[in-house]
Amino acid sequence: MNITNKSKIKICHMTSAHNSNDTRIFHKECVSLGKYGYDVSLVAHGSSFKKNGINVIGIGQIPSNRFKRMYSFAKEIYEKAISLNADIYHIHDPELLPYAYKLKKKGKKVIFDSHEDYLLTITEKKWIPNWLRSTVSKLYGKYENKVISIIDGAIVCYHWTGERYSKINDNVEMILNFPLLGGGKEHSEYKHSRKIAFAGGIACQWCHKEIIMALDKLKDVEYELAGKMNEPYGQELQSQDGWKYVNYHGVIPHEEVKTKIYSSASIGMCLLDYIAQCKGTIGNLSNTKFFEYMQMGLPVVCTDFKLWKEIVEEEECGVCVNPRNVEEIMKAIGFLLDNPSIAKKMAMNGQQAVLRKYNWGTEEKKLLSLYENILSRSKNSKE
Repeated sequence: MNITNKSKIKICHMTSAHNSNDTRIFHKECVSLGKYGYDVSLVAHGSSFKKNGINVIGIGQIPSNRFKRMYSFAKEIYEKAISLNADIYHIHDPELLPYAYKLKKKGKKVIFDSHEDYLLTITEKKWIPNWLRSTVSKLYGKYENKVISIIDGAIVCYHWTGERYSKINDNVEMILNFPLLGGGKEHSEYKHSRKIAFAGGIACQWCHKEIIMALDKLKDVEYELAGKMNEPYGQELQSQDGWKYVNYHGVIPHEEVKTKIYSSASIGMCLLDYIAQCKGTIGNLSNTKFFEYMQMGLPVVCTDFKLWKEIVEEEECGVCVNPRNVEEIMKAIGFLLDNPSIAKKMAMNGQQAVLRKYNWGTEEKKLLSLYENILSRSKNSKE
């Protein structure tokens, strides 16, 4: 159904945890909705500005104290958002769920965008005592169910979250974080070098230690590495013999990641460990890094998750390994670097797959459909 007069429909995105320039929230969801005629605002931490037709209202810097962010800062976000008197409120963080009730009482339409499966991620939060995590997860689950059952729609990034929500809400969409087209080098030539690359969070869940151990066995491969290094994990990595093969660039802008990191490498490393939010060896399709490497024309060496393996084998765009097995990692890297023609073919296959289906354009349609479904129901209820 095509809803007319979209410019008269005001949408407000709310986030207390993400910044105003967040790729998924601003560059993908807000810009897509604005492009299709909606009047879109975003309330987030940072400064105020207007870009791509989106009105961003900044609420200053996010508190360093977690509990202040979850309570007092979340309240500030809500108060500013409700002052805009929007028709639809799109909330992005679990600490904003209590305000869904208030928004519904005021006659507003509400969408919850679940970026993670919080029932699972709570079980890995180090700031929650280990003995308390299971209880907190269960209590959160009960509360989340109550909220999801009364709101107008929900967005998920995981299949199992969608299955859970769909039992209590009939307007749920799985919208994945596929890359935007036009921002990569979708038509560039594959360049062979004895370099591998990673850009992102340098934490133990990305198995950097195992990669560096594999480098020490290979001896002639360099690791182009960029991102925030979590301590004391960073110190552990630098103590490894294989660290001498690492070129660490620190935290650099995203555009420089493309020109300095990806453009000089022949492989994108995506070895996510078997963490809770991947349900062990199942994996998920919400991780952007996997698809970003494909878009950038890099064959991937990635975790042998069931969901990733299906794509890699279908598209022939990389090699899957056990991320904890140094020998498998070493052999996968060596195979691709020693067979540049195969690696080049995989690189081209990955780019074509992103151009064909693993891009934001496919997900944008789902987002617009969710909104139109909410508005059509509202229209029908008034007739």
